[in-house]
Amino acid sequence: MSRTRYFLAASLACVVAGTGAYLHLMRSSQDVAAPIEQKLASNEVAQAPSTVQAKKESDSPARPQAPVEASPAAKPIQEAAAPAVTAAPPPARPHAESQVASRAAPQAFSARAPDQVRGLIPFGDARSRHGITADGGTRMSPSASVRQAAPVDVLRDHSQREHEPVGRDKFANAPENAFKVARDVPVSTFSIDVDTASYAFVRAQLNRNILPPAASVRTEELINYFPYAYEAPASANEPFRANVAVFPNPWAEGRKLIRIGVKGYALQQTSRPRANLVFLIDTSGSMQPQNRLPLVKQSLAMLVTQLQPEDRIAIVTYAGNADTALEPTSVSEKAKILATIDRLEAGGSTAGAEGIRQAYTLAAQNFDAGGVNRVILATDGDFNVGITNQGELKSFVERQREKGIFLSVLGVGAGNYNDALAQTLAQNGNGVAAYIDTINEARKVLVEEASSTLFPIGKDVKIQIEFNPAAVAEYRLIGYETRLLNRDDFANDKVDAGDVGSGQTVTALYDIVPVGGPRLVDDLRYGAQAPANGASPAEYAFVKIRYKLPRSDRSMLISTPVDRASEHGRFEDAPLDARFATSVAAFGEILRGGKHTGQFGYDDVLRIASAARGDDPYGYRSEFLQLVRAAKTASAMQPLRP
Repeated sequence: MSRTRYFLAASLACVVAGTGAYLHLMRSSQDVAAPIEQKLASNEVAQAPSTVQAKKESDSPARPQAPVEASPAAKPIQEAAAPAVTAAPPPARPHAESQVASRAAPQAFSARAPDQVRGLIPFGDARSRHGITADGGTRMSPSASVRQAAPVDVLRDHSQREHEPVGRDKFANAPENAFKVARDVPVSTFSIDVDTASYAFVRAQLNRNILPPAASVRTEELINYFPYAYEAPASANEPFRANVAVFPNPWAEGRKLIRIGVKGYALQQTSRPRANLVFLIDTSGSMQPQNRLPLVKQSLAMLVTQLQPEDRIAIVTYAGNADTALEPTSVSEKAKILATIDRLEAGGSTAGAEGIRQAYTLAAQNFDAGGVNRVILATDGDFNVGITNQGELKSFVERQREKGIFLSVLGVGAGNYNDALAQTLAQNGNGVAAYIDTINEARKVLVEEASSTLFPIGKDVKIQIEFNPAAVAEYRLIGYETRLLNRDDFANDKVDAGDVGSGQTVTALYDIVPVGGPRLVDDLRYGAQAPANGASPAEYAFVKIRYKLPRSDRSMLISTPVDRASEHGRFEDAPLDARFATSVAAFGEILRGGKHTGQFGYDDVLRIASAARGDDPYGYRSEFLQLVRAAKTASAMQPLRP
């Protein structure tokens, strides 16, 4: 009996000791959690108004707590944001863990009153480090709350990459152009291409230390990513001027390059037409990652800051179905537009075709006969509900183009990015296709190049080159594989071609084998030698450019010869821009497999590009040098996830 009593007493003692330890731990965790909650509340930029704080204090336990004051940098922001939140009912008191999670969630900008919507959160941050103001400037230095959230941001970005799809990208490309015999096929015809999506996608891949898929590399889009200092036309009545140059090919001895540069007339800000824009924004579930919808929201907000008060904007969103988030609104109500963009969230399937229909309906209802009417589609292209056939979408966009409503595409995301669809829609909608991988790219496309992105100065622009068989044995167009036209398409005004925006430059390079040079294509045994038809051997080729003015259906023609006067005996003597464009072309060709570049490698590209960098006010050419260096060590494929 005494032994039984001993065991009972010992068991009871263990229970009492365990209970005491548990209560001590619970009290300790509460003591730790309470200051954390107070500190988070005091540092909250947009959700810490005085009324909410009073409610929290009334709900808190009756034990004393040391107050934690907000940092000096946070106080003015709290006071400015307070009115916007005071009107809302106070939220329930969250746990500390919930507050940390909410601070790490992707946000585009802080919730504030419509008349205070000004700052934007840059891509990759939970709070503003370099917020973009309504005038395009920067504001707001890092506060203590931002520094505390930074480690969570890093984990969030890493987590997003872990969950992004891999290997389901679709690209619009074709096999590289082959050499043609000038005697057999003396004429080359193509549509111009001012898109830059391929360059931005290549950059995004290399920044992940991965070589881009060869199909994603469109060499002409790499070349045309950069502005070139070509001689500009004198007036909008003849909006183009051709610039030609001939110089030795640096990767093939005995061959030469012909550079054709076209410069568009730059509209003055006071003379540009009004803009009737509809933002068509993909808010489906695939747009949730930080480099998709949050980046799109910041990009479009920057575009809003570049527009004039008389311009108008409407916003249509689509996920499982389409919805008009903002009826056509004057840009003079900028805060209202920005607040609507701020409220967008992602979720659901992707009824892209339904959204396109609704966006065009809004654009048609507010059609401005004297302005530019354009739908701007922002998407990863992952349409999976409704019309998904590219042919049907293409026909619909073409019909709307004939009514004067154009379409441009801003692509985002990786892993399931549908570049092929973006290219199809933009090319047939008389618009541009850009790929937005960073906030800096958004600034380039929608701020620095806003006029060329939105306002065309010429449409259906085609280039045709006739080579002189007496001077050129063989030729090859570098890039433009998806833009090739038939010879008789050039003079046919019913055949659609690319548009050129205000101040844009377009560059094309031909790799030629002069007569007597190292041939790549053997002569036919039974081929007849065609006469030179009296053409002067001094001319390599003859360039013709056909275009229409924005409000005309009849094309106009300009032309220029490519003669010995345009030739430079040494590559080093060629124009600076021509040499830099050559380095970019070589880089694109190497990324596609280097079929025509021989032993020319990344170091050779760096050598030429470094010597021809020239004036680089925005740092685009310096960035190119870094991408070439990155390609030297990048992996051929994305590593498998553990």
